[in-house]
Amino acid sequence: MELIKPEDPQHFHLTSEEDYDRHHYKIVSKNGDSVVVTDWESARSIWFNKSPFLSHIEVLDVKKTPNTKGFKK
Repeated sequence: MELIKPEDPQHFHLTSEEDYDRHHYKIVSKNGDSVVVTDWESARSIWFNKSPFLSHIEVLDVKKTPNTKGFKK
């Protein structure tokens, strides 16, 4: 079995060991279209199933919404 070489565009590069579920992921196609998913497993699945048509994945920070419950000072 031959592995995909690092210079091949289908090669997947892991850039962090951190928990990926704290982010959303923007999957960008080669023609510029994109889709945002909310979990890493969905992003990974799309990448491996459609990689010939994709350009890259952007990791998006999830903005935390302020807690609106409780009393205000």
